[in-house]
Amino acid sequence: MPSLSESLIVVPLEKKVLLPSVVIKVTLRGREATLLVRKHFKQQEYQRSPLHLACIPVKPLPSISKSKNTSSTSPSKIDDISQPPQEAGSALIPQPTGTTAVTNNKDQGEKLVPNQMKPLLFNYGCTGRIVRVQRLGTGAYGIFLEGLSRCKIGSYDQEEGSGLVTAKVNYVSNVTEQQAKGDMIKFLALAREFVNKMRDLQIPQSLVEQLAGLLDTQPVPIMADMLVCMIETTFEEKLSLLATEDVRQRLNKASKWMTRQLHVLKISDEIHSAVEGNLTKKQREFYLKQQLEAIRKELNQGNGANSGATGNVNSGLGSATGRGNSQDIEEDDMAHLNRRLAEAKLPNEALTVAQRELKRIQRLQPSSTEWAVARNYLEVLADLPWSKQTRDILDIARAKKQLDHDHFGLAHVKKRIVEYLSVAKLKGDLKAPILCFVGPPGVGKTSLGRSIAMSLGRRFHRISLGGVRDEADMRGHRRTYVGAMPGLIIQGVRRCGVNNPVFLLDEVDKLVHSSHYGDPAAALLEVLDPEQNNTFSDHYLNVPFDLSKIMFIATANSLDTIPAPLLDRMEVIQLHGYTFEEKLHIARTHLLPKQIQQHGLSPDKIRVDDQTLLWLAEQYTRESGVRTLERTIASVIRSKCVQLANLLEEGKEDRYSPVIVLKDIPDMLGVPPFEKETIEREPFPGVATGLAYSSSGNGGILFIESSRMPGKGDLRLTGSLGDVIKESAHIALTWVKSNAYALKIAPNADTNIVEKYDIHIHMPQGSVPKEGPSAGVTLVTSLVSLFTGCVVSSTTAMTGEISLRGHVLPVGGIKEKVISAHRAGVRKIVLPERNRKDVDADVPESVKSDIRFVYAKTIWDVLEATIVMADKTVWRPMESHL
Repeated sequence: MPSLSESLIVVPLEKKVLLPSVVIKVTLRGREATLLVRKHFKQQEYQRSPLHLACIPVKPLPSISKSKNTSSTSPSKIDDISQPPQEAGSALIPQPTGTTAVTNNKDQGEKLVPNQMKPLLFNYGCTGRIVRVQRLGTGAYGIFLEGLSRCKIGSYDQEEGSGLVTAKVNYVSNVTEQQAKGDMIKFLALAREFVNKMRDLQIPQSLVEQLAGLLDTQPVPIMADMLVCMIETTFEEKLSLLATEDVRQRLNKASKWMTRQLHVLKISDEIHSAVEGNLTKKQREFYLKQQLEAIRKELNQGNGANSGATGNVNSGLGSATGRGNSQDIEEDDMAHLNRRLAEAKLPNEALTVAQRELKRIQRLQPSSTEWAVARNYLEVLADLPWSKQTRDILDIARAKKQLDHDHFGLAHVKKRIVEYLSVAKLKGDLKAPILCFVGPPGVGKTSLGRSIAMSLGRRFHRISLGGVRDEADMRGHRRTYVGAMPGLIIQGVRRCGVNNPVFLLDEVDKLVHSSHYGDPAAALLEVLDPEQNNTFSDHYLNVPFDLSKIMFIATANSLDTIPAPLLDRMEVIQLHGYTFEEKLHIARTHLLPKQIQQHGLSPDKIRVDDQTLLWLAEQYTRESGVRTLERTIASVIRSKCVQLANLLEEGKEDRYSPVIVLKDIPDMLGVPPFEKETIEREPFPGVATGLAYSSSGNGGILFIESSRMPGKGDLRLTGSLGDVIKESAHIALTWVKSNAYALKIAPNADTNIVEKYDIHIHMPQGSVPKEGPSAGVTLVTSLVSLFTGCVVSSTTAMTGEISLRGHVLPVGGIKEKVISAHRAGVRKIVLPERNRKDVDADVPESVKSDIRFVYAKTIWDVLEATIVMADKTVWRPMESHL
């Protein structure tokens, strides 16, 4: 035994036991761990000797100690066992409470051996030396310790200066070694048998040879300690070996545990031998099943013999029983899957495929990849609603009420749904229409699809197509690799659980077209074709599925990016943005009551008049829908909530006024970000008022200003104008130049009226991009007013596209343009003749009664209706129809 000091620094070991000649790694943290490491390096540098430590295991708490005679665990023990193991210096320390406890806990956490841990330290330990130190972070070290000798712990003390806990130790010598020669011979034979068994395992040969060499060179007691650490032993068993001073008892314990380990290895070999002896080339695929049968056979033999198997053997047999139970569960799952396939009422083609896959999966190993793929495929077949469907509620009055309750206006959409229900009620069966709602964002396209599903009594499913770039997303992946799955259509049908839901294909105009992954828009051609989708074939299913009973509704913001073949398969319904009058109605009937309820107020706590709501919509929103308007109303109500809460705290609730007036809005919401367009008061030559339609779905008025100056006939255009509106300006100037003599602004037909002048056309609000052909007639009127010096009435507005021959062509957005002009004070509007039907169909009667409409076929009709001039008959030439 080496010459060691009797007072050594204590290192606690949590759930670890250090035995002589064994190396383990421990993790130490805190201030004292740093002091210990520094002390080790200092002694190694100056004294050229290692620092010896007393490595003492920490006993488990009584609540988590395991009794060999106890078969069940109390709830309290389960809670303790579930706690994660802690590192040395903080393990098994009860958590104190209070402010002082926090400080004490912090101080104790810096120590290697806190005061609460001392009673839990074991009576025996092992002296050790530091072999290697790893730095794991700030104040954390990984220390490799090599055991030197057993020792019995006496009293504890504290080292001066560092404060490290020390222990007085009494070393245990192997004086009884001479009395255990017979036991040592038996143990060596058992150890050599164990080494020979290790040769059959997948262990590096160099390690086995090294272990065999140690048997011949090292003392037997040392080898007993080493081998016990190599085999499966519990923490309590290692503690027992550490506390055993008698060499003979030590060898008996080691021999007992070695015999147990060899018994486990022999049973495993017998199981593998029984399986491999029956294998042939044709039976390789049944390997796992035969191995399971051999385990069961061994289990039965063990129970019949009633042999006192050890804990490790019992645990192995218990796991084998679990595997047998798992096989029974697997068999029950397959029977359940077979029953689900029978209840799904698959068509003949799908049924044939399902039966073939069922036979195939029974020959596969459950752990194989093909088994998982086949199982997932059968699960999908069983989940699909091949014959399940909901019954349509063909109640036209109920459908009208539902649609009117959810959406204001949109008469043409509601009319189409009522038509479908009427025909379906008369005929009894009708293919579902394929609709496409086109309109700006926020007008209710998605919510309208949900309302349609509710009015029909069908289930609703939404598929977002924005950014989809892979054809496999539509038609599914082929079952040639792990991770294959059906396409979005089949997945949606599976989630709905019926074969006649309402499918909303959202943002169909934002599909990625013709990438190297395929064209998802082309894959939709079969889905949206009523003549083909009754035999839709998903790549994953590889059997036809009927989609003809599904009502498809697509939504889009623009038709420009939708391929023509796909657009041809859908019935396009245009949804325009809400007018301010419609927004007022929606805010009064839906948004305001909803926000009052969500903010926990009663209806009598908030009162807003129509003028204030309309001002909110005009000055604080510029959108086609009502989302921003709803958020604005919510902000106003929150301001009133703050006012009411402050008065309640002051006890002055009676001073609260529920009325919201127009002058209070800027204080609640700030300066209005938008201004309402108003017509100019004073007419001026060269200025004309046009009508515009914004991309958000709102209309507005647009002023066009023309000016001339000395120059060379150049045309300048400003105001953030697009290419189309610039072309309209050139067409307008060309028409005015070619008809200058008829307009009496040139002395003869050969005169160039802009030969010595430059023309500048400007549209105010230059930060707002402007595009479209509908400003053509306004540009002509502005130029004619400029050259003639005549003015256009400030209450007159116009819109329409022109051609080089002077024809006025129809434009869109008539309803929004007329309503915005009426709101701005316009009392006379000039429109293309071919837009008369739009006025009759879309413009409200209240607006039509306040505005005089003039319908023009040619630009001459526009000029006669707009230019304020005493004698206009001299303008129109004999060939005006040209």
